[in-house]
Amino acid sequence: FSFHHPITRTLITQSASLSTLVDPSVNSRNLWVLVVGRFPKEHRIGIPEFKYVANMHGDETVGRELLLHLIEHLVTNDGKDLEITNLINRTRIHFMPSMNPDGFEAVVKPDCFYSIGRENNNYYDLNRNFPDAFEFNNVSRQPETVAVMEWLKTETFVLSANLHGGALVASYPFDNGVPATGTLHSRSLTPDDDVFQHLAHTYASRNPTMKKGDHCKNKMNFPNGITNGYSWYPLKGGMQDYNYIWAQCFEITLELSCCKYPHEEKLPFFWNKNKASLIEYIKQVHLGVKGQVFDQNGNPLPNVIVEVQDRKHICPYRTNKFGEYYLLLLPGSYVINVTVPGHDPYLTKVVIPEKSQNFSALKKDILLPFRGQLDSIPVSNPSCPKIPLYSDLPSHSAATKPGLFLFLVTIFHIFVK
Repeated sequence: FSFHHPITRTLITQSASLSTLVDPSVNSRNLWVLVVGRFPKEHRIGIPEFKYVANMHGDETVGRELLLHLIEHLVTNDGKDLEITNLINRTRIHFMPSMNPDGFEAVVKPDCFYSIGRENNNYYDLNRNFPDAFEFNNVSRQPETVAVMEWLKTETFVLSANLHGGALVASYPFDNGVPATGTLHSRSLTPDDDVFQHLAHTYASRNPTMKKGDHCKNKMNFPNGITNGYSWYPLKGGMQDYNYIWAQCFEITLELSCCKYPHEEKLPFFWNKNKASLIEYIKQVHLGVKGQVFDQNGNPLPNVIVEVQDRKHICPYRTNKFGEYYLLLLPGSYVINVTVPGHDPYLTKVVIPEKSQNFSALKKDILLPFRGQLDSIPVSNPSCPKIPLYSDLPSHSAATKPGLFLFLVTIFHIFVK
């Protein structure tokens, strides 16, 4: 199977819809997205949005191929396999097989380690091109990056993964950091670190080669096949940090092959190793709790801050235009803090059971007890500024001053991610 393999028969099913982002690549190639779900053309309340993005680096090709095969697997087993049918019924799954089609086409001589096609046609690394929460990223924002940033505004994405190559590991945020996030201990952790470790472990543990942690020779050892991004090496302007901070979407980075551009005959091997992981990871979008926030008249309230009391995000997570919220959480007891401008916070307790419902997070609608009309909530979602949100704290580069060994390790792996 390859990117040029015809997928026409997947497009005539009722469970798939093909579209393209508004902004094409530098060379005017379309950035195609295919959506699989029972209602693929529109969001339905209570149905979480999931996405896979691949080929961000044009010479890293395995993820691109796997997504096409996964699309075919899902739509051809809809109505035949109960797990796949339930997944399609309860989830809206977005696939972008190639975020960097220009880079892919630019590869003249495929190589396991590095090819010209890593960057886009303007020679920018797209995984260094997003706004950064920890330090200024004064690079020219590329068309592919802008297209993805605009795409994230159109959907309420809950969970995502970015497929890469050149190593074999599941990497989770943060990729950059400051002492407040743990960089003095060679890591940078989010308030949802328990969830991110679970997500990374879910993928790696079902991939028999990734979970070994040392499959790629002459590369770092990753216990259980997972790593914190900053612990591996710091990078500025990465997409997974942007998703988590600015798009309310949990994203991890999946490095799927030691060789970035393997021979075609190796592709079935990668599909067999990753099939179970790819499907099980999608199911994690149903972790935690979800629901809608209503006023006393039963009207759904958009732009209301809904967060767990002890894990606030630097860009507060808010309800969408339907008043919906989705919080990825592991089993346990939590206090949800609902904040409306001009009113005291409203607290409500939820207990997420050990065994969640199949293909559904715990449903918890919230009826606010406030009297009078809640007309102080702005109509449009107030955007979080695209500036370093930790700018009052020293950046990792100024704060950690790594020793020679860490410096050499960082340089050695700089082309991997």
